[in-house]
This record gives sequence, C-alpha cells and structure tokens, in this order.
Amino acid sequence: MRAQGPTYDLILVGSSFAASFFLRKFLALRPAARVLVLERGAEVTHADHGRFAGRHNAAAAGAFVNSTPEKRWLFRLALGGTSNLWSACTPRLTPEDFELRRRYGVAADWPLAYDDLERYYGEAEEIMAVSGPQRGGPWPRSRPYPQPPHRLSDPDMRLKAAAPSLWCEQPCARPTRPTRQRPACCATGSCPQCPVDSKFTVMNELRTLYAAGGVELRLGAHVREVEHTGGVAGGVRWTEDGREQRARGDVVAIGANAIFNPHLLIRSGLDGPEVGRGLVEQAGIEATVELDGVDGFGGSTLVTAIGYPLHDGPHRKTRAAALIESHNTPIFLRNERGRWRQRLRVKVIFEDLRQPANRVTLDPGDPDRPRVTFASRSAYTLAGIASLPDALPRALAALPIEKVTIAAAPNPTEGHVQCTTPMGDDPGTSVVDRDQRHHRVRNLLVLGASVFPTCPPGNPSLTLSALSLRAAERLLA
Repeated sequence: MRAQGPTYDLILVGSSFAASFFLRKFLALRPAARVLVLERGAEVTHADHGRFAGRHNAAAAGAFVNSTPEKRWLFRLALGGTSNLWSACTPRLTPEDFELRRRYGVAADWPLAYDDLERYYGEAEEIMAVSGPQRGGPWPRSRPYPQPPHRLSDPDMRLKAAAPSLWCEQPCARPTRPTRQRPACCATGSCPQCPVDSKFTVMNELRTLYAAGGVELRLGAHVREVEHTGGVAGGVRWTEDGREQRARGDVVAIGANAIFNPHLLIRSGLDGPEVGRGLVEQAGIEATVELDGVDGFGGSTLVTAIGYPLHDGPHRKTRAAALIESHNTPIFLRNERGRWRQRLRVKVIFEDLRQPANRVTLDPGDPDRPRVTFASRSAYTLAGIASLPDALPRALAALPIEKVTIAAAPNPTEGHVQCTTPMGDDPGTSVVDRDQRHHRVRNLLVLGASVFPTCPPGNPSLTLSALSLRAAERLLA
C-alpha cells in the first residue's frame, strides 16, 4: 500500500553533510522540486553548541543503546548534524584506498574508483572553501584548492623538505582567507567548537537550502519507517510532537549516520546479510615527540601537516595503513625552561576493516533505539598499531628526536561512524549500488559514511559529501 499524506518529489531524512550536499545538488538540478526534510534534532545556535557541548553529546548518546560503552561513538543530533562538531580536516582518500582487494588482497574494493569521484571532490572543496597545498599531496587533482594552505610549523617544514611527496599541508575547511559567510581561522586550536564560526558547517554555509521555496523542514521529526511495497518506496512514517505522521515521496533518501541508517532499514523490513554489520571507525593513537633544538607550535591552525610515510606500500598486505597528523595546539607545551616549544604532538590514524560482530541491531527492550555492539578491531589494524614503536621514529627521522612517547591505547573515538550499509555491485554482499541506490528498492537512497565498504585512514566527511553530490547527479541524470 502506498504511503498516505502529502506528496513530495524527495523526502530526505537528516541534515548533516550527506543529506545537505545531496539536497544542494538535487535543488541545483531540480529547482522547482517539492522536498520534505525530516530532522530529528532541533536548530541550535553556534554559541549554544559551544556552551552546552556536553549536553548535546549526552543527548546523542542517549539516542542509542551502547552495549560496549568503553567504545564511544561521537556525533551531534541537531540541524546540520555533526558538521556542528567536527574539526574540519578534509583530506581526500587516495586512489589506493578504493582498491584494497585488487592491490593488496585485503577486504573489498569500492565499486567506484578515485577518478569517478575526483570531480565531485573538487566541487565539495569549493563549497567548503577548503584550504590546501598548492603543490604536493598524494591525490591527483583537476583543479587547485580554493584557499591557500595554512602555515606549517618548523617541524612540519623539515619533514616536508626531506620527503615532499609524503608530507604536505593538511587540507581543511578552516579558511585562511575570509569567505562571504565566514572569517579566517583564528588559530586558537579549539576547532570542534570553533569560537569565531570560521570552519565550514551546514549552518553557516548551507542553511539557506532549508529555507528554499519548495523545501519544508520539520524539526523534532523521528522517522520510524520507510514504507515500501513491490520494490518501490512509497514514503515515510514519523512521529513529531507525540503524533504519528506520514508523507508520500517519489524518492526517499536517508542520510542520518551509520548507526541510524541501518536501524531505519531494519525497522522498515529491509534487513539483509550486511545491514547493520561491520560498524567501524579509524583507530587514532596520540604520540608526543621531544625535539632537540627545534620549536613546534608555530603553525596557523589546529592540524598543520599530514604525512603519508606509513600509508601505502607492501606492508598494506598484512597490516593497516596510517596517516600522521601534526597538531599545533600549544596546550602541549614542554615543561622545561627554555625548551617550552621543543615538542611535536602527532596523531597516527589507522584504517580498520569491517568485522561482522561489530553491528547495529534493534534493541529488544526498546526497538525505537538502535543497539550498538563493538566486539573488536580487526587483526589487520592491531598489526598496524603493533608496528608503531618502530615505524613512527623512522617516519619522523628528518627531525632531531630525543624521545617518542606513544599512547598505550587508541582514542575512545574518532567521531567517524562508518560501514554499516556498504555499497557494492553484488546485492549478496552489499546494501546499495555504486550510485547509493538500494539494491531492492530502487527509489530509496542511503547516504553518508554508512555506505563505505572499507574504512580508510582519511577523515570521511569530504568523501561522503562528494558521494552525495554524485548520487544526486546520477539520480537525476
């Protein structure tokens, strides 16, 4: 039976990166479309996100049941989603990241290649006003970054000079020059709740999408089901202010996150062998490098450089690739007179692989909330972490190092929930196709990092935004 209620050209669930970039392209190609956007959270000001960050994080954590609380999952339930919370680092994935199986015999290949996404990467970078290196970086590019790079610290410059193909300025959506909507980065290092509203968020750059003439935005809308029959999605059912409501849609796109996307599919009777399986994010490990005669913390933003000496190579057949971020926050000064800045703080970010026991299911006691279980990281990632005491000093050999201290365990979260509705060509091993359309319900799209078939070490926000631009264009082509 087709869903009841008003009819829309598009019903969009969520308003974070994936949903907003999809909506931007959809409206650019179909400006007269009638769109319903259902956002579970409220509209929260930039100032309130900063003042009440703990409260907002607690509200998000309460929206699901975490059966392994030692593993945290960080996101934000609000208009604009986790764009209100991120640190705005935006490296592209590399061509190798899309081809783990073909190149290294590991995990799975993505059903599309780097070249299929390159144009959309450039478009997403323009929308975000990304600052990035004018030369260097392991990503083939068809256009320059829209903003000049941030200033490197002295240790960064030494690393780049010694291995220019492996080190460059960190691409980030923290502009070095003011945009029409945002000031330049203030370089205070407090990027998750940017004090001057410089970093890209949906609220400061794309809020106008939700006020467009044909767009109806409903806040506090908890979507319960995608209604479908005969392989066609008819619409959605949701609750708002305690009342159940329905709407019909020619296209339904769900862009919540990798916890709520599979939960909604399961609630809608669209379970399958991979729905909710493989929940994962990168493993980030902090390290402190004591330097001899070289001052750190002289760059112009939170994360100044990104390094690839541990990323690609034969080792990737047996252990995870990693990126190295050079951090620039002076709260890590060295407590020695005359040597305050002779320190480098880095984070090493390892890729991980989908594990079937890591999953999202219905909670038996409360089916309205997803239940999240994280059993373990992959042996592949653990092997990468075990190699770090030997590998990291070699990667930083261009620096005069006195001592390297590596944290005993990975960070509890990187804030990058991924891989629970993977894309692929085979419906038996994936949930959506290369255009992010559901294999069984062809007018239903799943957006966001839940569709990643692997979890590369690069931050996922730019990639999932580029995928959304591509998905909308492919849908309407």
